[in-house]
Amino acid sequence: MTFNISYILATRNRLPFLKITLEKLINELLADEEIIVINGNSNDGTSSYLKQLYIDKKIHCYINEPDQNQAHAWNKGMLLANGKFIKKIMDDDIFCFASIRKCKNWMIEHPEINICISNTLQTNLQYSEQINKASRLSYFLQWQKDETSCFTFSDVYILIRKEALSFTGLYDTQFRMIDWEFSLRCSFLKAKIGYYTGYNSLTVDTPGNITSLSTRRVLKYEAMIAKVKYGYPGDDAEISIWSNLKIALGLKLQWVQKNASFKNNNNSSALHEYTDLESIYNKLYNILEHENQKTDFDFIC
Repeated sequence: MTFNISYILATRNRLPFLKITLEKLINELLADEEIIVINGNSNDGTSSYLKQLYIDKKIHCYINEPDQNQAHAWNKGMLLANGKFIKKIMDDDIFCFASIRKCKNWMIEHPEINICISNTLQTNLQYSEQINKASRLSYFLQWQKDETSCFTFSDVYILIRKEALSFTGLYDTQFRMIDWEFSLRCSFLKAKIGYYTGYNSLTVDTPGNITSLSTRRVLKYEAMIAKVKYGYPGDDAEISIWSNLKIALGLKLQWVQKNASFKNNNNSSALHEYTDLESIYNKLYNILEHENQKTDFDFIC
């Protein structure tokens, strides 16, 4: 069967989030779309959960095995994808599938476009009633006018044409901030990027995510590599600004590091206080949907 969109999801020991995200995706899935899950040898019940979903034919493919790092896991999913377009689904973020499909349809009408990115909403699981809007539009327009050689964007809101991977490449396995490097590489290579002014996603900062566990030393080291490879001067203060964009509500990296009780909790203990996790996420899905119904949004290329 020919699929239009391959939704790929990489996870490890995040079962409370995974169940919410996969249930939403499964309920929204169309006949020409597939779900691929890469499970990094979880020991929290994820393996049996995914096995049953596969037996019930609710997901199309899953792998249970250790990963070297998150780039390794996501690359597996990309290589397994059968769809014309690839959409990453993070296990703890919120997605608007209607907007994603709108971007897909636009890319079908514009076969020259390799990647479509959008605006996003942001929040923090601890303060989920506070929602921020984030946009990379000004950076995109500067890049489009050749005022900058590259710019950064998050993979939480991008849609990738699969055949474009032969030009852009996969994720670099030496990076922790893999989407940061991937976005710099794609824009530096002058990949054909389109911008949707609507919202494909709502990013949720949660215990144990990659950004909150990244150290200043790692981020500075990766910023140095980006300077050498892509001549990237940084968003005012190098990679730390990009990290702040991914941490909802504009929280600075220093704030996350000071709140060790939040940053260092393992997933199971950190989630004990979130007994209403499903309720929180349902509200966030409604917020994202409502935001996308406020006005008509445009595509820029």
